[in-house]
Amino acid sequence: MNMGLAITLIILALLVGAVAGFFGARAYMKKYFKDNPPVNSDMMRAMMVQMGQKPSEKKLHQMMSAMKAQQAKQEKK
Repeated sequence: MNMGLAITLIILALLVGAVAGFFGARAYMKKYFKDNPPVNSDMMRAMMVQMGQKPSEKKLHQMMSAMKAQQAKQEKK
């Protein structure tokens, strides 16, 4: 009986650890991407130049605002 109990406890501990690790990693990545967005204004400017557009500050600001609004909308879901 002791061997069966030990195996059950080991499996239970692995499952709890996997679930806790998943949610911990998820929370960490959400915080990381909130603090360090993957696209900044310099990257956006470079992309616009590559597409043949002249990047004005107004256009860059509009695009960054739209991206932040989209990100905030996704966080509320």
